Amino acid sequence: MMNSKGNRRRLRFAFATTLTAACLGGVISAPAQNPDPDTDPAALLQRIDAASETRYDHVLGFTETEHYSVFRGKDETHPAAEMTVKVTYRRDVGKTYEIVSQSGSDVIQKFGLEPLLDSEKAISDPAVVKNSWFTTANYEMRVDPGKTRQMDGRTCVAVSIAPRRKATNMLDGAIWVDPRDGTIAEVDGIASKSPNVFAGPTHMMRRYTNFSGYAMATHARAESDSILFGHTVVTIDYSGYQLQLRPADTEK
Repeated sequence: MMNSKGNRRRLRFAFATTLTAACLGGVISAPAQNPDPDTDPAALLQRIDAASETRYDHVLGFTETEHYSVFRGKDETHPAAEMTVKVTYRRDVGKTYEIVSQSGSDVIQKFGLEPLLDSEKAISDPAVVKNSWFTTANYEMRVDPGKTRQMDGRTCVAVSIAPRRKATNMLDGAIWVDPRDGTIAEVDGIASKSPNVFAGPTHMMRRYTNFSGYAMATHARAESDSILFGHTVVTIDYSGYQLQLRPADTEK
């Protein structure tokens, strides 16, 4: 029965972790005899790692707005629940959230979206934030220089990724990277660990744009099936970025 305290707690955990899957030395292929310096696998993986470190070092903070929509079953036109939040990030603190508006199912708000914000806040904690980066420390990576896509006005290269540990926010899939600077344009894959025993594989995608030289998320989508909740799609749209960058006179 869902009216017991223990079952309510399990429901909250199952739904929250299902939605959390929405939010998130490499194996290098042999280079050609005359590799393009932009797509030489070893050099590209170094740029991917460097881009993450540079973003962390130079972006001291930012604010932005996130709009969450949850769809149930086959209906992706009418959200079962929505939430808009104001996000504040500080490098020494992580993320904090201010809920601006909520609508739709109270159950999804309470057991899904609000715990999702708590989970995202925990992932951004400065003590653990590097554990979720798309870097060779966290993933085995294989570059496919011949597989490219035009994304956000850039010619991006596919890099297959396999997590070095299993977690609900770690993906088996691919990232699409701008080979010139190693910034990520899109992430797409399956969560390496199901959020709970009732959930099936969760497919996750997140797109980024190059904002002031740094990769910032613009849209995310997570799709999953579970015994408890059936087919669920969560989308997140990001807008209104205001970045606080490290002052140029302090750079070395």
